[in-house]
Amino acid sequence: MSDPAKVRRHAERVRELVASVVRSQIKDPRLGMITITDARITADLREATVFYTVLGDSVAQADTAAALESAKGLLRSTVGKALGLRHSPTLTFVLDDVQDQVKHIDDLLAAARNADAEVQRLAARAEYAGEAQPYRVEDDETDDDETDEADVAADVTENPRGGAAR
Repeated sequence: MSDPAKVRRHAERVRELVASVVRSQIKDPRLGMITITDARITADLREATVFYTVLGDSVAQADTAAALESAKGLLRSTVGKALGLRHSPTLTFVLDDVQDQVKHIDDLLAAARNADAEVQRLAARAEYAGEAQPYRVEDDETDDDETDEADVAADVTENPRGGAAR
């Protein structure tokens, strides 16, 4: 097993090498506006996956994928020589669909914002289901006088020991 730090360094180096070779040495007209976004390499340093994005529609993406497949040998030999490994890693190119995921997340956030606005609009017009004040509130002093007289009568009938009189 290789050191994880070494694997990360090699993956970063693969990304840089592929990006520079694509920019400077590959003259395929099918190659569109490409950006190498990431590269990952296995722990045994035998297989590398290169992620890329293409500016354009699906036709441009398909053409760029075909151009990368045809240039895979040149890219693999360049990467192998530059890394100085015993075995050159095999390269696999994967279209990075970050833009599609970003659009999907933006759509979800917009739907959530619309739902929140609808809830707030409904809440602004909402009324209480029952009375505005559902709890009993004692009226003015008339109730207080009646309860005081009842308390005095109860106190008179109580026994001094704390129990009720018989």
